[in-house]
Amino acid sequence: MDGRYGNTRRKGIYLLPNLVTTGGLFAGFYSVVASIDGNFNVAAWAIFTAMLLDGLDGRVARLTSTASEFGKEFDSLADMVSFGLAPAIVVYQWGVERLAEYGAVWGRLGWLAAFLYVAAAAFRLARFNSNVAQDRRFFQGLASPAAAAGVASMIWLATSYEGFDGLAALVAGVTITAVTGLLMMSRFAYVSFKDINPGRRVRFAQLLLIPLVIIIIALEPPVTIFALFVVYAASGPAAWFWHRRTKRHDSVTP
Repeated sequence: MDGRYGNTRRKGIYLLPNLVTTGGLFAGFYSVVASIDGNFNVAAWAIFTAMLLDGLDGRVARLTSTASEFGKEFDSLADMVSFGLAPAIVVYQWGVERLAEYGAVWGRLGWLAAFLYVAAAAFRLARFNSNVAQDRRFFQGLASPAAAAGVASMIWLATSYEGFDGLAALVAGVTITAVTGLLMMSRFAYVSFKDINPGRRVRFAQLLLIPLVIIIIALEPPVTIFALFVVYAASGPAAWFWHRRTKRHDSVTP
């Protein structure tokens, strides 16, 4: 045997967590395909599915002690497709193409906003991977899965109710996409909810909040989910302004 290969040890990968990650990658890919076919509700649900699988792959890796550097890099690349590229293409297929009907300038602004979202997602993921000293309790900038959920719920809301097809609605949708991208690139602190311990004892009254939230979401799912995104997306800038105001007040108070 050639000496160049005789001492080479073949490396394998852990199947289970990477299989879950592959499922999330497929969901992102399917979202793109569905949007090209004009099935925007399906495209939105595919992004939500990718979010679910993205939350599972890390837990599966930790529970089975199969975490690896390969899995981390693969997960990041899958996130770029599912939470970066897919939402931007869904927005493009839903609104940017129709914006061009109102003039070339509107069309250019639309696809630039979609590209801004893609670039912001790439920036956000690269910063997350390189920032090893980050506080586990908070995200720096809006997390890409949350951003994708906001865009997906916006599309779901717009396609579920009539009256979201005029110029104003299309401009609002593209603007929300661009602002979401800017929030991903921002340094606003967002609660990560990673410090929640599901095995911790809670009061019975707190447990009743779970069915209450489910009922509220079930009444008007697209409206409720988009409203939750707006509240969460606004929490970062709101907390920043509050802390800045408090700090300024403390410095002025003798």
